[in-house]
Amino acid sequence: MPIEIIRSDNPRPLANYNEAFRFGNMVFAAGQLASDFQTGVPPEARKRPGFPFYGSDIELQTEFILRHLKNTFEAAGSSLDHVVKAQVFLKDLRDFAGFDAVWRRWFKVPPPRTTIGCTDLLVEGTLVEIDLTGYVPGPGMQHEVITSDNPKPLANYSEAIRVGNLVYAAGQLASDFRTGVPPEARKKPGFPFYGSDIELQTDYILRHMKNTFEAAGSSLDHVLKAQVFLTDLNDFHGFDTVWKRYFKVPPPRSTIGTTGLLIEGTLIEIDLTGYVPGPGMQHEVVASPANPRPLANYSEAFVMGDHVFAAGQIASDYRTGVPPEARKKPGFPYYGSDIELQTEYVLKNLKNTFEAAGSSLDNVVKAQVFMTDLADFHGFDTVWKRYFRNPPPRSTIGCSGLLVEGTRVEIDLIGVRG
Repeated sequence: MPIEIIRSDNPRPLANYNEAFRFGNMVFAAGQLASDFQTGVPPEARKRPGFPFYGSDIELQTEFILRHLKNTFEAAGSSLDHVVKAQVFLKDLRDFAGFDAVWRRWFKVPPPRTTIGCTDLLVEGTLVEIDLTGYVPGPGMQHEVITSDNPKPLANYSEAIRVGNLVYAAGQLASDFRTGVPPEARKKPGFPFYGSDIELQTDYILRHMKNTFEAAGSSLDHVLKAQVFLTDLNDFHGFDTVWKRYFKVPPPRSTIGTTGLLIEGTLIEIDLTGYVPGPGMQHEVVASPANPRPLANYSEAFVMGDHVFAAGQIASDYRTGVPPEARKKPGFPYYGSDIELQTEYVLKNLKNTFEAAGSSLDNVVKAQVFMTDLADFHGFDTVWKRYFRNPPPRSTIGCSGLLVEGTRVEIDLIGVRG
């Protein structure tokens, strides 16, 4: 089954990625910003000079982006009514209310959503990037909104959507959406050395994610991909200690530092994608013998049907940190570029992963790139274009940190076996 490149009349990006890909009935869109890629943030996406109290930059930018994503999905034969997963990256979480006010106007049934704070976006003055996945409706391709007994969020999104055999869950936080972080997800006052906030919050979230997947006819044993956003990467060990208790075979995972989450006092947000098992619907664990084995509790990749879900990869051998081949040589500070060497190292290993899965980088349908310094973007993109003949839809986000000291970029890919 071939991958179809989707192009609308939207502004063409400057960097090396496509607007969207369609594979079968699924539509994978690039993250979009409020930019015309000529002047930066265009006039229609910002308040008018001299009228500082009329309008709202975040509302105008959100409107601009969703109009263009509407064009993208229509060019793919779909619509925003068939979005099954959204990720929203905000430079300032205080903009959330304005963003959400616009969001609710565009979605009759709002899709599952993850919203996190990021350090920066690629176009100066942009406030939000929106990343969507959807499908083209047809016989046997309609979605079902999943609701369990979990606490109901205050904002405009659904708990999960099932389309075909795939389950897309909203990112979850340790909140009851009434009191903030509930008592069972935080240490008891007066007992500061008993328990751990990150372990309690992780356990709270995974118990509720278990409910979500069971309501969809699935379980945590059938999670295909995880993204974990931590406000402090020092909490990683406590998180991972709980994680291993919930997964017999831990799914591919990306772990990213974030500048903030939407509920005060929350330390972690977990975003999961899975499937409903059935005849011919079981996943396969993939590991390339050429790649380093990670220290933490996740798998290199899972294959389920035609889909390949890879863990986010960073430039580490998991023995020495950033290995010599992924950094400039001491004494030669002007030869080479750390970001180019790290990107090369990561993409070589991802190439191994996809080949072990019976696929290749030519069959990547969606990419997310997390960078600790967006000033590195040009060097990253220089290497990226060498690895992709038809570069996949991509989101590029500034993050507050990655799990191995000195790493500058994490690349997270979804692909297919064409």
